Amino acid sequence: MRIGDTLEGKIVGIKPYGAFVECENGLTGLIHISEIKTGYVDNIYRILSLGQTVTVQVIDYDEYTKKVSFSMRTLESVKKVVHSNHRFSNSRYKIGFKPLAKALPTWLADSMIFLKKDKKD
Repeated sequence: MRIGDTLEGKIVGIKPYGAFVECENGLTGLIHISEIKTGYVDNIYRILSLGQTVTVQVIDYDEYTKKVSFSMRTLESVKKVVHSNHRFSNSRYKIGFKPLAKALPTWLADSMIFLKKDKKD
């Protein structure tokens, strides 16, 4: 077994954090919930069921402990783009630090006035 191999297996256990898959070669491994599909998985039990046959890809294999990590997400034929909306992000404008650089002289002038006034008091 090597990383990147594609195997067939059956779901033999489901937990909230992932599903255990037993392969035809006798090894059992885990599909972490983040590796089931692209995007957010709110309820693993709606996607997978016990006894279900799945195709998985090996993404990690520890030869000493015989622990295997599987992924179904890497085998998706159509890659889905998951957009994350950041509350304070304006990355769609591609303006970088320009607004900060533009406002910096005003902030410095205001700070100097405040500091000079504070020394007089």
